[in-house]
Amino acid sequence: MIQVIEEHQALKECLDAYRKKGKTIGFVPTLGALHNGHASLITRAKKSSDIVVCSIFVNPTQFNESSDLAKYPRTFDADKKLLEEYACDVLFFPSVETVYPNGTDDRPDIDLKGLDQVMEGAFRPGHFDGVVQVVKRLLELVEPDHLMMGQKDFQQFTIIQYMIDYYKIPTELIVCPIKREPSGLAMSSRNTRLSKENRDKAVVIYRTLNYVKRRLKKHSVADTIDYAMKRMNIEDFKPEYFSIVDGNTLLAINSMDESDYVVACTAVWAGDIRLIDNKILKKSDSK
Repeated sequence: MIQVIEEHQALKECLDAYRKKGKTIGFVPTLGALHNGHASLITRAKKSSDIVVCSIFVNPTQFNESSDLAKYPRTFDADKKLLEEYACDVLFFPSVETVYPNGTDDRPDIDLKGLDQVMEGAFRPGHFDGVVQVVKRLLELVEPDHLMMGQKDFQQFTIIQYMIDYYKIPTELIVCPIKREPSGLAMSSRNTRLSKENRDKAVVIYRTLNYVKRRLKKHSVADTIDYAMKRMNIEDFKPEYFSIVDGNTLLAINSMDESDYVVACTAVWAGDIRLIDNKILKKSDSK
């Protein structure tokens, strides 16, 4: 039976008891509305750690619009059931006051070196300030040995790794592969809000990412980006950006030869639902 804990002191006592027995702690932070992508993070955490903690916290500081925060699905009972099915040990379900006892304006003082200014950051200013704030705070509360994050949020986990290194937090970040629906669409809590027609058409994102790798063998980066944007610009779909970047710095590249770690990242509006996805195009064995 999963333990549901809401307060920091109760969480600390619970996890300290495990640590005294020599148990390692794996942590999966979420906003709830869990799906099989989250389940894959729990499964990976079970392989890396003795005890798995999953948090559900709809963090107000990472939403650019209050309407988006209000619309975000809250499905606690279904989430708890999924976590039980995958043998998660602890569900941490804190209030805003527990996470931010000094108020939501209490933010880390960290220079992200421009990692937060491109791609998602260019279209969602301030978003990553909230992400860094909440993940740093949750790491303080849980103190895990391992942190699981999904590759789908490529820019997010790159920034979190930078934050972990910056503050010398003794937690290992483990990035898990993108979990996809049978069509190839990256799993997301937002997918449930897609119309059936747009859900079917959203496969264009995955197909475009796959084709880009082949196209780059004969075409320039700039030409390929232009092609990808046009290919995804179909009825009721509006691509916001398609970037081909260095996987470490997130800076745009002009040629595949510029980096040994190259990633294509995109965001596309499907009606009023914003979808993100990415594909690693090149990565040396040393990375």
